[in-house]
Amino acid sequence: MTAFLHDFVNRHQSRCFIALMAFVTVMVAFSVRVPAAEAVVTDVRVGEHSGSTRLVFDFDRKISFKIFVLKNPDRVVIDLPEVGWRLPTKPLPVNVGILQKLRYGLFKPGVSRVVLDVNTAPTVRRSFLLDPGATESYRLVIDLGSGQSVDTAKTVVVPPPPTPDPAPIIAGKRIIVIDPGHGGVDPGTIGVNGFYEKHITLAMARELKKKLERTGQFKVRLTRSRDIFIKLRDRVDFARTSGAELFLSIHADAIKNKKTRGLSVYTLSETASDKEAAALAEQENKADLIAGVNIAENTPEITGILIDLTRRETMNQSARFAATVVRQLRRETRVLRNTHRFAGFAVLKAPDVPSILIELGFLSNRADEKALRSKSYRGKLAGGMVRAISGYFSNLEEAYKK
Repeated sequence: MTAFLHDFVNRHQSRCFIALMAFVTVMVAFSVRVPAAEAVVTDVRVGEHSGSTRLVFDFDRKISFKIFVLKNPDRVVIDLPEVGWRLPTKPLPVNVGILQKLRYGLFKPGVSRVVLDVNTAPTVRRSFLLDPGATESYRLVIDLGSGQSVDTAKTVVVPPPPTPDPAPIIAGKRIIVIDPGHGGVDPGTIGVNGFYEKHITLAMARELKKKLERTGQFKVRLTRSRDIFIKLRDRVDFARTSGAELFLSIHADAIKNKKTRGLSVYTLSETASDKEAAALAEQENKADLIAGVNIAENTPEITGILIDLTRRETMNQSARFAATVVRQLRRETRVLRNTHRFAGFAVLKAPDVPSILIELGFLSNRADEKALRSKSYRGKLAGGMVRAISGYFSNLEEAYKK
């Protein structure tokens, strides 16, 4: 324990010094360009067949697959090799047999995932791959029923690839980690015109990264640089192992009142600032569950007196940074009243990295959705964020000199 504390102090000396001084009802299908080496899903069909709910996936080549069931809530998960999706431009099937809805996407490098939300405890009665017959497609057929057992006789496990080591830190530059919310099998909210939050957040993160690195002051890393699912805990761990000095998680909201619009900024607090903030945090914290992750596998939070001290100061620094972001962004766009809000977002819980979550606006509002689709508008927001980040570090350096 002594060695751990000594190492912790060495790695976070400046922060310790400062501390001591102070879903979705319908998923719209879309096409994605994929490398020629990847298998491609060309259609998905769902119907009722001999008392079962039958799902049929069409592929352009032979694939392996793995199926398993999760509880609380009941879900069926289908893991595939990394595939592309070129589905017809029509809504995905919903409310057929025991199927409520389905979603798909890249779960991790090498593994694509389909998650089926069902209305009863499911069983996989049959699962098999048909070679091309009258059609040119391979067909993966899955029959679902009610029950507890799973037919795994015809499933093949797709092993995950090794996790790459973090990139080296560039000396002399501040390390910023930007977290584009959602991704892969977790689309986030869907706008009034069908645009996915996961695509908006990635486009915004790329724009902000570009502008930050142009200053020559910052090294920027993204928790994801493509449409892939990342666990909430892994996003936090990525920031810490990258040596991040700031962590920005980027999102876009949705709400029943379609007239509501405007940007807001959140920092961590176990006591939410209002009911809306509490509901939003609860929704965002379900991202792992949405992607078919067994949340019982999560490890407990790190504890210890020194870490608690650092976390309190980190929360203070996060609040200061959030205030700076709000000042800059209210010059660029419409913001919500009480723009700086507080809630228990899991993605903000790094004990030693000042962190904020930015809700860029409401995809449920046509004006906000239209603006966020605009590259020039995202560039304007990124410019405000760059000024806020630069100002935050300038103030920090002045405080440290005193």
